[in-house]
Amino acid sequence: MNKIMLIGNLGRDPEMSYTPTGVAVTKFSLAVNRISKSPSGERQEETDWFNIVTWRQLAETCNTYLHKGQKVYIEGRLTQRKYTDKEGNQRTAVEVIANDMEMLTPKNQSGSSGFIGEDEGDALGELDDHPF
Repeated sequence: MNKIMLIGNLGRDPEMSYTPTGVAVTKFSLAVNRISKSPSGERQEETDWFNIVTWRQLAETCNTYLHKGQKVYIEGRLTQRKYTDKEGNQRTAVEVIANDMEMLTPKNQSGSSGFIGEDEGDALGELDDHPF
């Protein structure tokens, strides 16, 4: 089973584009904080960054309603893909393909809250044309 659930804050505003066949794809980064202990036993906060990819209606919704700093719940699956960067180097991208999103920032701060979900279906094959 490949399932990931994250709660974090958007690191930047979502960026939406369309595949050559007209399918909406929106990407954004998500900062997820976690508490750990240092070798001396002190509490310390660490941040993990995740690249999030959404498709179709969920992509349009994320682009419209999400903004940098907002807290969201993301559910989806991890994926790896290889691509060639602008300098011709082979790279590997690890991304979360989201199929559910819930806005957690209070309504008076974001203008909206709620649960949004979508099955990404066959659009995953079009991901290769869009490096993060």
